[in-house]
Amino acid sequence: MDDRPTLEDIRRAPKVLLHDHLDGGVRPATIVDLARDGGYEGLPTTDPENLRAWFEEASNSGSLERYLETFSHTVGVMQSVEALTRVAYECAEDLAADGVVYAEVRYAPEQHLSSGLTLEQVVEAVLDGFAKARQDFGIRVGTLVTAMRHQARSMEIAELAVRYRDLGVVGFDIAGAEAGYPPTRHLDAFEYLQRENAHFTIHAGEGFGLPSIWQAIQWCGADRLGHGVRIIDDIEVDGGEARLGRLAGYVRDKRIPLEMCPTSNIQTGAAKSIEEHPIGLLRRLSFRVTVNTDNRLMSGTTLSQEFAKLRDAFGYGWDDLQWFTVNAMKSAFVPFNERLELINGVIKPGFAQLKWSGARPLA
Repeated sequence: MDDRPTLEDIRRAPKVLLHDHLDGGVRPATIVDLARDGGYEGLPTTDPENLRAWFEEASNSGSLERYLETFSHTVGVMQSVEALTRVAYECAEDLAADGVVYAEVRYAPEQHLSSGLTLEQVVEAVLDGFAKARQDFGIRVGTLVTAMRHQARSMEIAELAVRYRDLGVVGFDIAGAEAGYPPTRHLDAFEYLQRENAHFTIHAGEGFGLPSIWQAIQWCGADRLGHGVRIIDDIEVDGGEARLGRLAGYVRDKRIPLEMCPTSNIQTGAAKSIEEHPIGLLRRLSFRVTVNTDNRLMSGTTLSQEFAKLRDAFGYGWDDLQWFTVNAMKSAFVPFNERLELINGVIKPGFAQLKWSGARPLA
């Protein structure tokens, strides 16, 4: 039996994605179309392949702030109901083609109001696109509505998440540059969500260190950590033995999911390379690690490619990839019975079939 899956094998595996930005995965050709239809004139080029290359090059600066600048173009063309519905539909289509069976895709409704849409129209347009894609491709996509940490609309967006939580919005998030904008600035929103028994994740431990993670968990009560890479700062390795600090120990003990995005973390300077990415140590120490894409356009990646990079860097086989996938499904913001149905009815059987398809019959 060959336990080293090929990229094509990985694409066939039933995968789960928890950290993917809607405005970070738009097809270049769609950006060009929407810019033309909506009168957006800010694109650096209108050739789709050149535009794809521009996004990837601009995202390799090693700076989170510079990385975030690329979103002005994708957000700029996502300002109508038709544009939002199309982008959501194509997002789900692309994920389904990559073998993703469940995804949570996030976006900030407040960034799509410049042409007069209301927050409700934005949410409903995105939900409509994902609902149509589920009918056509069978993939289930839950949405996370995101508040921008440098703005002051987090309570409004949190209320939006609760209002639409039975219609496809499965949770809440805050995003944007971490430095100077601690999650505690939005404490009222997080306390409201907890009172409403609502789920939320917080971008923390990517562009800023342990204090950001500590605040997200202990002050704000985050269910998951977006990225969480810098938890490695609270782990000492000496002679192969790892000693966990109190925060790292708490995160592991409480099984707080880490939404890790390897390629993106390298682009923003949160990790030096795939081989040196903290995910290797954190997986060895059995943290609740999940593998994600973050922004498929900017990183030029898919979830299958992220897994393939980890396979090459750490020698991971089918059991490892299944472990990451089950971790993700366990950590999803959907009801327990639905998570269990996908784990036992889709994910484990799918991985078993792929794992053993190359095994030799017993003599």
